Amino acid sequence: MKKFLLLIIAFVLFSCKNEPKDYVSFQGKITNSDSEILTIMGKKFKKDIKINKDGTFKDTLKVTDGFHGFNDASKQSIIYLRNGYDVILNFDSNDFPNSIQFEGEGASTNNYLTKKLQFVKNEKLDNYKSVFELDKDTFDNRMMEVSQKLDDLLVEFDDVDPEVLKLEKENNIKLIEFYQSNYKKENANYTAFKKGMPSPKFNYPDTNGKNVSLDDFKGKYVYIDVWATWCGPCKREIPFLKKLDEEYKDTDLVILSMSIDKMEHKDKWLKMVKDEQLQGVQIMADKDWNSTFVRAYNIQGIPRFILIDKEGNIYDANAPRPSNPNLKKLLNSLDL
Repeated sequence: MKKFLLLIIAFVLFSCKNEPKDYVSFQGKITNSDSEILTIMGKKFKKDIKINKDGTFKDTLKVTDGFHGFNDASKQSIIYLRNGYDVILNFDSNDFPNSIQFEGEGASTNNYLTKKLQFVKNEKLDNYKSVFELDKDTFDNRMMEVSQKLDDLLVEFDDVDPEVLKLEKENNIKLIEFYQSNYKKENANYTAFKKGMPSPKFNYPDTNGKNVSLDDFKGKYVYIDVWATWCGPCKREIPFLKKLDEEYKDTDLVILSMSIDKMEHKDKWLKMVKDEQLQGVQIMADKDWNSTFVRAYNIQGIPRFILIDKEGNIYDANAPRPSNPNLKKLLNSLDL
Protein backbone atom coordinates (compact mmCIF):
# COMPACT_ATOMS: atom_id res chain seq x y z
CA MET A 1 0.00 0.00 0.00
CA LYS A 2 2.86 2.34 0.91
CA LYS A 3 4.61 1.67 -2.42
CA PHE A 4 1.36 2.27 -4.26
CA LEU A 5 0.93 5.62 -2.47
CA LEU A 6 4.49 6.65 -3.41
CA LEU A 7 3.75 5.78 -7.04
CA ILE A 8 0.63 7.94 -6.97
CA ILE A 9 2.58 10.89 -5.49
CA ALA A 10 5.35 10.49 -8.04
CA PHE A 11 2.79 10.40 -10.87
CA VAL A 12 1.11 13.56 -9.62
CA LEU A 13 4.42 15.41 -9.26
CA PHE A 14 5.56 14.28 -12.69
CA SER A 15 2.24 15.32 -14.24
CA CYS A 16 2.34 18.75 -12.63
CA LYS A 17 5.91 19.31 -13.70
CA ASN A 18 5.13 18.63 -17.34
CA GLU A 19 1.78 20.36 -17.57
CA PRO A 20 2.05 23.12 -20.19
CA LYS A 21 1.78 26.62 -18.74
CA ASP A 22 -1.22 28.67 -19.79
CA TYR A 23 0.55 32.02 -20.00
CA VAL A 24 3.35 33.80 -21.85
CA SER A 25 6.64 34.57 -20.11
CA PHE A 26 7.66 37.91 -21.57
CA GLN A 27 10.86 39.84 -20.91
CA GLY A 28 13.56 41.86 -22.62
CA LYS A 29 15.35 45.17 -22.79
CA ILE A 30 14.66 48.48 -24.53
CA THR A 31 17.55 50.89 -24.88
CA ASN A 32 17.08 54.63 -25.26
CA SER A 33 13.44 54.31 -24.26
CA ASP A 34 11.47 57.52 -23.74
CA SER A 35 8.68 55.68 -21.95
CA GLU A 36 8.23 53.90 -18.63
CA ILE A 37 5.58 51.58 -20.04
CA LEU A 38 5.48 48.91 -22.75
CA THR A 39 1.90 48.16 -23.77
CA ILE A 40 0.74 44.84 -25.25
CA MET A 41 -2.67 44.80 -26.96
CA GLY A 42 -4.60 41.92 -28.48
CA LYS A 43 -8.09 40.56 -28.89
CA LYS A 44 -9.87 41.45 -25.64
CA PHE A 45 -6.46 41.92 -24.05
CA LYS A 46 -4.34 44.85 -22.94
CA LYS A 47 -1.54 45.05 -20.43
CA ASP A 48 0.95 47.75 -19.46
CA ILE A 49 4.36 46.42 -18.48
CA LYS A 50 6.71 48.56 -16.41
CA ILE A 51 10.06 49.36 -18.03
CA ASN A 52 12.81 49.59 -15.42
CA LYS A 53 15.36 52.41 -15.38
CA ASP A 54 17.93 50.17 -17.06
CA GLY A 55 15.44 49.42 -19.87
CA THR A 56 14.65 45.87 -18.77
CA PHE A 57 11.12 44.52 -18.32
CA LYS A 58 9.61 41.23 -17.25
CA ASP A 59 6.04 39.99 -16.85
CA THR A 60 3.62 37.19 -17.60
CA LEU A 61 0.69 37.49 -19.99
CA LYS A 62 -2.37 35.28 -20.28
CA VAL A 63 -3.41 35.97 -23.84
CA THR A 64 -5.79 34.82 -26.51
CA ASP A 65 -3.40 33.14 -28.94
CA GLY A 66 -2.75 35.23 -32.01
CA PHE A 67 -1.51 38.59 -33.24
CA HIS A 68 -0.94 41.46 -30.82
CA GLY A 69 0.43 44.95 -31.01
CA PHE A 70 3.13 46.37 -28.77
CA ASN A 71 4.12 49.97 -28.33
CA ASP A 72 6.70 51.95 -26.44
CA ALA A 73 5.54 55.58 -26.45
CA SER A 74 5.33 56.45 -30.17
CA LYS A 75 7.01 53.23 -31.39
CA GLN A 76 4.72 50.36 -32.33
CA SER A 77 4.84 47.02 -34.12
CA ILE A 78 3.24 43.54 -34.01
CA ILE A 79 3.99 40.36 -32.11
CA TYR A 80 2.52 36.85 -32.30
CA LEU A 81 1.87 35.24 -28.91
CA ARG A 82 0.74 31.83 -27.71
CA ASN A 83 0.26 30.85 -24.10
CA GLY A 84 3.28 28.73 -23.25
CA TYR A 85 5.75 30.93 -25.12
CA ASP A 86 8.91 32.23 -23.44
CA VAL A 87 9.55 35.41 -25.42
CA ILE A 88 12.49 37.79 -25.19
CA LEU A 89 12.16 41.13 -26.98
CA ASN A 90 15.05 43.58 -27.37
CA PHE A 91 15.23 46.80 -29.37
CA ASP A 92 16.73 50.26 -29.47
CA SER A 93 14.12 53.03 -29.58
CA ASN A 94 16.54 55.17 -31.59
CA ASP A 95 16.75 52.51 -34.29
CA PHE A 96 13.17 51.26 -34.41
CA PRO A 97 12.04 48.96 -35.99
CA ASN A 98 15.39 47.92 -37.50
CA SER A 99 16.80 46.87 -34.14
CA ILE A 100 13.89 44.62 -33.10
CA GLN A 101 15.16 41.16 -32.19
CA PHE A 102 13.26 38.26 -30.65
CA GLU A 103 14.72 35.30 -28.77
CA GLY A 104 13.23 32.27 -27.06
CA GLU A 105 10.18 30.24 -28.01
CA GLY A 106 8.24 31.99 -30.78
CA ALA A 107 11.33 33.96 -31.89
CA SER A 108 11.38 32.66 -35.48
CA THR A 109 7.73 33.60 -36.04
CA ASN A 110 8.17 37.09 -34.64
CA ASN A 111 11.48 37.78 -36.34
CA TYR A 112 9.78 36.81 -39.60
CA LEU A 113 6.86 39.19 -38.95
CA THR A 114 9.27 42.02 -38.14
CA LYS A 115 11.21 41.46 -41.34
CA LYS A 116 7.95 41.17 -43.33
CA LEU A 117 6.84 44.61 -42.11
CA GLN A 118 10.23 46.07 -43.04
CA PHE A 119 10.01 44.40 -46.45
CA VAL A 120 6.57 45.92 -47.14
CA LYS A 121 7.88 49.36 -46.16
CA ASN A 122 11.16 49.08 -48.08
CA GLU A 123 9.36 47.86 -51.21
CA LYS A 124 6.79 50.66 -50.78
CA LEU A 125 3.96 48.15 -50.99
CA ASP A 126 2.03 50.28 -48.51
CA ASN A 127 2.23 53.18 -50.97
CA TYR A 128 -0.33 52.40 -53.68
CA LYS A 129 0.82 55.29 -55.83
CA SER A 130 4.36 53.95 -56.20
CA VAL A 131 2.97 50.66 -57.54
CA PHE A 132 -0.09 51.65 -59.56
CA GLU A 133 1.58 54.51 -61.43
CA LEU A 134 4.06 52.09 -63.08
CA ASP A 135 3.63 51.24 -66.76
CA LYS A 136 2.26 47.74 -67.44
CA ASP A 137 5.53 45.96 -68.27
CA THR A 138 7.32 47.45 -65.26
CA PHE A 139 4.33 46.62 -63.05
CA ASP A 140 4.23 42.97 -64.19
CA ASN A 141 7.96 42.56 -63.58
CA ARG A 142 7.61 44.22 -60.17
CA MET A 143 4.84 41.82 -59.14
CA MET A 144 6.90 38.77 -60.16
CA GLU A 145 9.87 40.10 -58.24
CA VAL A 146 7.84 40.88 -55.11
CA SER A 147 6.12 37.48 -55.21
CA GLN A 148 9.48 35.70 -55.34
CA LYS A 149 10.92 37.80 -52.51
CA LEU A 150 7.89 37.05 -50.33
CA ASP A 151 8.34 33.33 -50.91
CA ASP A 152 12.07 33.59 -50.15
CA LEU A 153 11.34 35.42 -46.91
CA LEU A 154 9.15 32.57 -45.66
CA VAL A 155 11.84 30.05 -46.52
CA GLU A 156 14.46 32.11 -44.66
CA PHE A 157 12.67 31.46 -41.34
CA ASP A 158 12.34 27.69 -40.94
CA ASP A 159 10.36 27.52 -37.69
CA VAL A 160 7.42 29.85 -38.24
CA ASP A 161 4.26 28.90 -36.34
CA PRO A 162 2.17 26.64 -38.68
CA GLU A 163 -0.90 28.85 -38.29
CA VAL A 164 1.09 31.98 -39.19
CA LEU A 165 2.83 30.17 -42.05
CA LYS A 166 -0.50 29.12 -43.58
CA LEU A 167 -1.95 32.61 -43.14
CA GLU A 168 1.12 34.33 -44.59
CA LYS A 169 1.13 32.14 -47.68
CA GLU A 170 -2.52 33.06 -48.26
CA ASN A 171 -1.88 36.75 -47.56
CA ASN A 172 1.05 36.88 -49.99
CA ILE A 173 -1.13 35.48 -52.76
CA LYS A 174 -3.92 37.93 -51.92
CA LEU A 175 -1.49 40.86 -51.93
CA ILE A 176 -0.32 40.13 -55.47
CA GLU A 177 -3.89 39.45 -56.61
CA PHE A 178 -5.02 42.76 -55.11
CA TYR A 179 -2.51 44.74 -57.12
CA GLN A 180 -3.09 42.77 -60.32
CA SER A 181 -6.89 42.98 -60.18
CA ASN A 182 -6.88 46.72 -59.43
CA TYR A 183 -4.04 47.80 -61.70
CA LYS A 184 -6.05 48.90 -64.74
CA LYS A 185 -8.48 51.09 -62.81
CA GLU A 186 -5.95 52.53 -60.36
CA ASN A 187 -3.28 53.13 -62.99
CA ALA A 188 -5.78 55.24 -64.93
CA ASN A 189 -6.61 57.08 -61.73
CA TYR A 190 -3.05 57.80 -60.65
CA THR A 191 -1.69 58.69 -64.06
CA ALA A 192 -4.63 61.01 -64.78
CA PHE A 193 -3.36 63.47 -62.18
CA LYS A 194 0.29 63.91 -63.00
CA LYS A 195 2.48 66.53 -61.43
CA GLY A 196 2.27 69.83 -63.34
CA MET A 197 -1.23 69.31 -64.72
CA PRO A 198 -3.81 72.05 -63.97
CA SER A 199 -5.78 71.07 -60.88
CA PRO A 200 -9.56 70.77 -60.90
CA LYS A 201 -10.98 73.78 -59.08
CA PHE A 202 -13.48 74.36 -56.31
CA ASN A 203 -15.65 77.21 -55.08
CA TYR A 204 -17.29 76.29 -51.77
CA PRO A 205 -18.44 78.25 -48.67
CA ASP A 206 -16.41 78.52 -45.49
CA THR A 207 -17.82 78.53 -41.93
CA ASN A 208 -19.02 82.12 -42.41
CA GLY A 209 -20.79 81.35 -45.69
CA LYS A 210 -18.19 83.13 -47.83
CA ASN A 211 -17.23 81.24 -50.97
CA VAL A 212 -13.58 80.17 -51.20
CA SER A 213 -11.97 79.31 -54.53
CA LEU A 214 -8.70 77.62 -55.44
CA ASP A 215 -7.90 80.76 -57.46
CA ASP A 216 -7.84 82.73 -54.20
CA PHE A 217 -4.54 81.11 -53.32
CA LYS A 218 -2.46 81.83 -56.44
CA GLY A 219 1.15 82.30 -55.36
CA LYS A 220 0.82 79.82 -52.49
CA TYR A 221 0.96 76.06 -52.13
CA VAL A 222 -2.37 74.56 -51.03
CA TYR A 223 -2.48 71.36 -48.97
CA ILE A 224 -6.05 70.05 -49.23
CA ASP A 225 -7.57 67.66 -46.69
CA VAL A 226 -10.77 66.01 -47.97
CA TRP A 227 -12.56 64.67 -44.90
CA ALA A 228 -15.89 64.25 -43.06
CA THR A 229 -17.04 64.40 -39.45
CA TRP A 230 -18.13 60.74 -39.53
CA CYS A 231 -14.74 59.50 -40.76
CA GLY A 232 -12.64 57.94 -37.97
CA PRO A 233 -9.30 57.93 -39.86
CA CYS A 234 -9.95 61.57 -40.81
CA LYS A 235 -10.41 62.57 -37.19
CA ARG A 236 -7.23 60.76 -36.17
CA GLU A 237 -5.32 63.13 -38.46
CA ILE A 238 -6.68 66.25 -36.75
CA PRO A 239 -3.94 66.61 -34.08
CA PHE A 240 -1.25 66.23 -36.75
CA LEU A 241 -3.05 68.71 -38.99
CA LYS A 242 -3.20 71.26 -36.18
CA LYS A 243 0.52 70.87 -35.54
CA LEU A 244 1.21 71.25 -39.24
CA ASP A 245 -0.82 74.46 -39.40
CA GLU A 246 1.09 75.88 -36.45
CA GLU A 247 4.46 75.06 -38.01
CA TYR A 248 3.67 76.55 -41.43
CA LYS A 249 1.30 79.40 -40.57
CA ASP A 250 3.79 82.10 -41.58
CA THR A 251 4.82 80.46 -44.86
CA ASP A 252 3.45 80.20 -48.38
CA LEU A 253 1.50 77.06 -47.47
CA VAL A 254 -2.28 77.16 -47.11
CA ILE A 255 -3.84 74.26 -45.24
CA LEU A 256 -7.41 73.81 -46.42
CA SER A 257 -9.89 71.25 -45.09
CA MET A 258 -12.80 70.35 -47.35
CA SER A 259 -15.67 68.57 -45.62
CA ILE A 260 -17.80 66.24 -47.72
CA ASP A 261 -20.50 65.85 -45.09
CA LYS A 262 -24.04 65.91 -46.42
CA MET A 263 -25.60 69.38 -46.41
CA GLU A 264 -28.21 68.29 -43.87
CA HIS A 265 -25.30 67.68 -41.48
CA LYS A 266 -23.84 71.14 -41.91
CA ASP A 267 -24.50 72.04 -38.26
CA LYS A 268 -22.58 68.97 -37.16
CA TRP A 269 -19.63 70.09 -39.29
CA LEU A 270 -19.76 73.64 -37.89
CA LYS A 271 -19.91 72.28 -34.34
CA MET A 272 -16.87 70.05 -34.84
CA VAL A 273 -14.89 72.92 -36.38
CA LYS A 274 -15.68 74.99 -33.28
CA ASP A 275 -15.32 72.27 -30.64
CA GLU A 276 -12.05 70.94 -32.05
CA GLN A 277 -10.78 74.46 -32.76
CA LEU A 278 -9.86 73.42 -36.27
CA GLN A 279 -7.36 75.73 -37.91
CA GLY A 280 -6.57 76.67 -41.50
CA VAL A 281 -9.25 77.26 -44.12
CA GLN A 282 -12.43 75.27 -43.47
CA ILE A 283 -14.90 74.79 -46.34
CA MET A 284 -17.77 72.42 -47.13
CA ALA A 285 -18.36 70.84 -50.54
CA ASP A 286 -21.88 71.29 -51.89
CA LYS A 287 -22.84 67.71 -52.86
CA ASP A 288 -20.72 65.46 -50.61
CA TRP A 289 -19.34 62.56 -52.73
CA ASN A 290 -20.97 63.99 -55.86
CA SER A 291 -19.32 67.38 -55.54
CA THR A 292 -17.52 68.50 -58.68
CA PHE A 293 -14.07 68.62 -57.07
CA VAL A 294 -14.49 65.18 -55.47
CA ARG A 295 -15.63 63.60 -58.72
CA ALA A 296 -12.92 65.37 -60.73
CA TYR A 297 -10.24 63.76 -58.56
CA ASN A 298 -12.12 60.45 -58.53
CA ILE A 299 -11.98 60.41 -54.73
CA GLN A 300 -13.45 57.16 -53.45
CA GLY A 301 -11.99 57.07 -49.95
CA ILE A 302 -11.11 59.58 -47.26
CA PRO A 303 -9.08 61.11 -45.82
CA ARG A 304 -7.48 62.19 -49.09
CA PHE A 305 -4.72 64.76 -49.22
CA ILE A 306 -3.79 66.79 -52.30
CA LEU A 307 -0.96 69.29 -52.75
CA ILE A 308 -1.40 72.11 -55.29
CA ASP A 309 1.52 74.32 -56.38
CA LYS A 310 1.69 78.11 -56.53
CA GLU A 311 0.36 78.18 -60.09
CA GLY A 312 -2.71 76.10 -59.32
CA ASN A 313 -1.20 72.95 -60.80
CA ILE A 314 -1.10 69.49 -59.27
CA TYR A 315 2.03 68.88 -57.24
CA ASP A 316 0.92 65.60 -55.62
CA ALA A 317 -2.62 64.27 -56.13
CA ASN A 318 -2.09 61.70 -53.38
CA ALA A 319 0.05 63.58 -50.90
CA PRO A 320 1.18 61.98 -47.62
CA ARG A 321 -1.06 62.32 -44.58
CA PRO A 322 -0.08 64.77 -41.81
CA SER A 323 0.83 61.80 -39.60
CA ASN A 324 3.24 60.49 -42.23
CA PRO A 325 6.86 61.72 -41.74
CA ASN A 326 7.21 61.81 -45.53
CA LEU A 327 4.94 64.87 -45.65
CA LYS A 328 7.49 66.90 -43.68
CA LYS A 329 10.21 65.85 -46.12
CA LEU A 330 8.01 66.86 -49.03
CA LEU A 331 7.14 70.26 -47.58
CA ASN A 332 10.74 70.97 -46.62
CA SER A 333 11.71 70.50 -50.27
CA LEU A 334 9.41 73.33 -51.37
CA ASP A 335 10.12 77.05 -51.62
CA LEU A 336 7.84 78.03 -48.76
